[in-house]
Amino acid sequence: MTPAARKELPEGWRWVRLGDVCEVNSTRDSNLNRKDTEPTTFVPMSAVDELRGAIARPEVKAFSEVKKGYTFFKEGDVLFAKITPCMQNGKHAIASQLIDGIGFGSTEFHVVRPGPDVMSSWVHCYLRQPDVLIVATAHFAGAVGQQRVPESFLASLEIPLPPLPEQARITAVLCDRLTAVERARAAAEAQLQAAKALPAAYVRQSLAGSRNLMALSDCLIEVSRGIGSTWSQYRVLGATRAGLALAKERVGKHPERYKLVDAGTIFYNPMRILLGSIAMVDEGDETGITSPDYVVLKTKQGVLHPRWFYYWLRSPEGDCFIKTLTRGAVRERMLFRRLAEASIELPPWSAQTEAAAKLTPVRTAAETMAQQLAAINALPAALLRPAFSGEL
Repeated sequence: MTPAARKELPEGWRWVRLGDVCEVNSTRDSNLNRKDTEPTTFVPMSAVDELRGAIARPEVKAFSEVKKGYTFFKEGDVLFAKITPCMQNGKHAIASQLIDGIGFGSTEFHVVRPGPDVMSSWVHCYLRQPDVLIVATAHFAGAVGQQRVPESFLASLEIPLPPLPEQARITAVLCDRLTAVERARAAAEAQLQAAKALPAAYVRQSLAGSRNLMALSDCLIEVSRGIGSTWSQYRVLGATRAGLALAKERVGKHPERYKLVDAGTIFYNPMRILLGSIAMVDEGDETGITSPDYVVLKTKQGVLHPRWFYYWLRSPEGDCFIKTLTRGAVRERMLFRRLAEASIELPPWSAQTEAAAKLTPVRTAAETMAQQLAAINALPAALLRPAFSGEL
């Protein structure tokens, strides 16, 4: 942070540059006296997703495999992810549980080695602050592609530094609270994933009985007509891997060509269908319009239930079905014509409606759980900010 961002600190605290109280990416020799065949701790880049507190599951490799071309660190060093998406998600950790207190890892980590005036836990918690991450990200405003936080940013970062006993007291409180938040986050994520798995289970259950092979041309109606001059009365919707969402792009040059999507309408991005960009406007959802480039369709009443078909398309069975239909020399896509030419095995209408009735509360529950998870993910910021201004 810049001096302009400084806050008044409690008595006994002071502002310091991180590089003045820590070594950032130390190049000193490891002075290892080990045989090449001896095991040592290795942290690959893939482990960045697990870096939220301390390294709990390090890989073990022979020393000869990791002694060259990797980042060297010691017990108590703070690992800070260089790549901005990882950095923004709080992928930082204190190196711990290392064989003989030493380890090697991916070069995509900065290694911050605290000096005698600062604790590892203090540096680690401070670097997790949203304010710090926002400042780091600002370095790459307008940049294209994957960016990395430079070593100079960390070395010049100004941090508040209380006496060691105060650091120990504050970080002990923070660690207890952040651990509780992490447990709540893990539980909420597990519940959310379980809720997301239910639709596929209900679809499979509906397919367990009798089925009839049906041509989709007899089940679907394409919506190809544009909305016309009334387009401005509607919000613009898009299809993502998570389902229905507000479109990120503005309306194009010909808004009158946008297609109406109301209750019971299924639509998808034909160029991103393999990624699961499929959506449905369900009962209770606000009517909207979507891009003329999207495939928009409705199902025939009494033949194919829209909610059942939507969740079938998003199920493993539907995923396999989609992969058999996509075509394209440059990029695979699935236009309505390809979809209509195919056939699928359909359960009776009664089985479809029974499954569809179960899917509505599941969707509501998943949305509620997602909101709860978002609230839990916001808690660390609320805990960290006051801690570094002496308010904890």
